[in-house]
Amino acid sequence: MASETITLGGGCFWCTEAVFDRVRGITDVESGYANGHVPRPTYEQVCSGSTGHNEVVKLEFDPEAISLREILEIFFVIHDPTTPNRQGNDVGTQYRSGIYTTDAAQTQVAREVIAEIEKSGTYRSPVVTEVDALDSYWPAEDYHQDYFQHHPNQGYCAFVVGPKVEKFRKTFAQHLKA
Repeated sequence: MASETITLGGGCFWCTEAVFDRVRGITDVESGYANGHVPRPTYEQVCSGSTGHNEVVKLEFDPEAISLREILEIFFVIHDPTTPNRQGNDVGTQYRSGIYTTDAAQTQVAREVIAEIEKSGTYRSPVVTEVDALDSYWPAEDYHQDYFQHHPNQGYCAFVVGPKVEKFRKTFAQHLKA
């Protein structure tokens, strides 16, 4: 199996990770920080907004089982790509919508999907998702990995992450892992 990776910023990485952990064809999901200017940033540094990093998930996937286009279709349903530097009550540059690609083909697919969304009128406001090459990536601290799985009843998980996972299950049942 030849796998690919794509890195996505859709607000808090706990939400995005919890959804993509359940997607058939995704073989690994890791929460981390992308495209900032500080090496090995801590969560506290990233939350300060001074490092330039985005909270992201790095996805490894089997393109024979799920296409990048399908991954991006899920991505655009589980977060709001029209609010700059914000997802719900999470505010700051670290919560911006972003797609961080590893090659020109991924960049092209990302731009095509965004253009199709814009043309469809799905959102009342323009899509502000940035599409950039993955410049730097650092894994988040261990306690952030699989956070929803380990803390499903924690307040944020119960009231924010859980509903996003349910939305994925209902909207994309065909992509749910068995």
